[in-house]
Amino acid sequence: MMLLLILFVLGVANFAVHKAVLESGHPMLDALPSFYRSGRGRISLGFEFAVLLVAMLLAGNGWPGAVTAYAIYSVLNFGTGWLVLTGRI
Repeated sequence: MMLLLILFVLGVANFAVHKAVLESGHPMLDALPSFYRSGRGRISLGFEFAVLLVAMLLAGNGWPGAVTAYAIYSVLNFGTGWLVLTGRI
């Protein structure tokens, strides 16, 4: 149960960072395919949800390594979001 709570908290934070990057108007976003950006990023947010759902399903079915993998993914996501939102890239 604790692993699912950790995944949920990381998932909420990932969604927040993802949405902030989408709304930042960073020029890098123009390089993404149009279907990925359409609908205010719903496709990309859907992908974010799918990654979280798979991690939660795996963790809930006895694969605690899914939490570690999602935590690493989250750290990379947070780092990239920080770079984009602070204008470092």
